[in-house]
Amino acid sequence: MSLSGLRRPVCLIPKFALCIGRSLTVPICAKRRNVPKIMSVQKFSASVPKPKKETICLYFMDRDGDRITVNAGVGSNLLDVAIDNDIELEGACEGTLACSTCHLIFKPDQYEQIHEKPTDEELDMLDLAFGLSDTSRLGCQVIVTKEMDGWEIEVPSGVADARG
Repeated sequence: MSLSGLRRPVCLIPKFALCIGRSLTVPICAKRRNVPKIMSVQKFSASVPKPKKETICLYFMDRDGDRITVNAGVGSNLLDVAIDNDIELEGACEGTLACSTCHLIFKPDQYEQIHEKPTDEELDMLDLAFGLSDTSRLGCQVIVTKEMDGWEIEVPSGVADARG
């Protein structure tokens, strides 16, 4: 058997050993491993991949009267959907029920189909909203459901910030 067929070990010197001094440097020998290329390119993550959300189609009527078609993830709130799709809806308090800038107007039949009814806190904020109607809701409080597919939602022509 010839020596040319044997693999030579690769000697590595730890970086910290070079800083301490030559008397303490001891080479560490390690064998080279053949790692398949697919393994070296693959990305690993400790987190579990998020399942893709089911989406529905919604139509926002903006302040200029333009109809904007958006895909909305079921389980999201309408404020987040509007912001993600560049709809002009402010949401100044970021959904904490401290303003009325995410005020939206629904058609009467659609308003009745919204699962969660407005809380007293939401109704108090809506009292301060610009262009209030009987079918007004705050977008931060309305959660998208499958039944909302195809709904047309109106963004009021003005904004009143209840924070003053």
